[in-house]
Amino acid sequence: MTTANDVEKNYDVIVVGSGAGAMTAALFAADQGNSVLIVEKTDKYGGTSAISGGGIWIPNNDEFRALGGKDSYEAALTYIKAASQGSVDETRIRAYLDNAPKMLRELQANSRVKFAVADKYPDYYQHLEGSLPGGRSMDPELYDTTGLGDEMNNQQPAAGNALLMGKMSWTARQAHKAVSKERGWMLMIIGLMLRYKLDFKQRKKGRRDRRAGLGASLVASLRHSLCDRNIPLWRDTEFTDFVINNDKVTGIKVLRDGQELTLNARYGVIMGSGGFEQNQALREKYLPAPSQQSWSATPKGGNTGAALEAGQKLGAATDLLDWCWWTPTLNVPKERNARGLFAERAFPGAIVVDGAGQRFFNEAAPYLEFGDAMYRNHQKMGNSIPAWVVFDGHFRHEYAMGPLMPGKIMPDSRAPKAWLGSVYFKADSLAELAKLVNIDADGLAQTVQKMNHYAATGVDEDFDRGGNVFDRYYGDTKVKPNPCLAPLTKGPYYALKIHPGDIGTKGGLLTNEYAQVVRPSGEPIAGLYAIGNSSSSVMGTSYPGAGATIGPAMTFGYVAANHITANRGAEAND
Repeated sequence: MTTANDVEKNYDVIVVGSGAGAMTAALFAADQGNSVLIVEKTDKYGGTSAISGGGIWIPNNDEFRALGGKDSYEAALTYIKAASQGSVDETRIRAYLDNAPKMLRELQANSRVKFAVADKYPDYYQHLEGSLPGGRSMDPELYDTTGLGDEMNNQQPAAGNALLMGKMSWTARQAHKAVSKERGWMLMIIGLMLRYKLDFKQRKKGRRDRRAGLGASLVASLRHSLCDRNIPLWRDTEFTDFVINNDKVTGIKVLRDGQELTLNARYGVIMGSGGFEQNQALREKYLPAPSQQSWSATPKGGNTGAALEAGQKLGAATDLLDWCWWTPTLNVPKERNARGLFAERAFPGAIVVDGAGQRFFNEAAPYLEFGDAMYRNHQKMGNSIPAWVVFDGHFRHEYAMGPLMPGKIMPDSRAPKAWLGSVYFKADSLAELAKLVNIDADGLAQTVQKMNHYAATGVDEDFDRGGNVFDRYYGDTKVKPNPCLAPLTKGPYYALKIHPGDIGTKGGLLTNEYAQVVRPSGEPIAGLYAIGNSSSSVMGTSYPGAGATIGPAMTFGYVAANHITANRGAEAND
């Protein structure tokens, strides 16, 4: 066993957490001449980033401009300010817009990380001035993990819904092509399957795809870049508190191999350890009720609010503690984490209803807004937690929903028997389905009748589903006149129970434009930085576009590293 005397305890910079933001901070800090250590609480590196889509939202990026796209700092500022509605200080927004393109430019030039423009992925709030129909979201390229060797086994495994058929890697661009059934989508799927099946050397090793995609790609390429620099990453190392000298954070205390260690950080500590969604007590203290840890789609073991609680003991300011990155989720037997419903809600022929059988929001809306709508409707009506996704036999045959692949690939007879009655419910008629899951039968019948009419006219008169380019992004291009609307007419009928889950908490330690943690007065706490979900979101209560979680985490990791290096003479802890 390693003893306390066997490990190096003195570093220039210590990064707590190992998600994309934390790894990015470590890379830039090391490349600027600092000695760096990363500590990770769990036995797997990568955090929530590894199971995510891996996209980053970078307004005014070089790649989109190179493709002929038109964006500007001013348009992005107008858009974020309109979306966040004054819930975040403008200086932080400007810091993000100033640094995000620079971060991406330098990261791609000096590491193994590579992104491509998701030019068809729209900003989420198309009705707001400054929004774009595509070009600000960046999609990680597939990454060959061969060079990582056995270290890849230590990465947080990709979520099942991030993989084609639960095992094959793909990019977000390929996933969009498949679900929207664009020209050539079937040939693309066959090609991905053949690439996976014919990789005989990798198949002998196991099920994991040699290539990583989405968040797994981003994390693997960052980890490989850390290995290139011999930057140590200690797993199974739990942060417990800060070390303070003369009102400065000069290090951290950790538990490692059952031993308490004090680690010294000469210039700064960067907290990138995630939010508090896996801490039920903190959920009950801060989040709307009801709130359950089991509804969160983030990995178990981490994200317990250690940064928040330690920062509060120092007198740090906090913000947005009553907000999550909401998304509706469902629980699948034998899966450790809840599954988020992201794209499926937009597929034509599925609706979401409350206990009265009534729709309460646009199913194709961004997931943060949909989760928030579940809470708002529940507070008003008391019957939308849980809510129910309802669809018919035609939808079941054609489209995926949660863990259920399309019936033409995974008929009910091939779905795990444990899923029936837990993941999904099935009945021959809408009335029987309503009785089975305790939905008001008359209300459901009326809702379906209205939706069938809307499908014929192409206009959702209640919530305008499919009325903008974001809604239609995951619609079926072959369905007319509205790619997000189809009738529910063919039995059997299905229902899935969903809760207002999350992909992380949105609130945390308040930071300034340099990612420094501040006191309520605005005064920085010397030596302490926070990024990602350890900090309150620079997007305030909004979610402007795909990647508006990881993009800021990585950008403010870059900002923190730059600020530490620029001030290391003044910040040195002698």
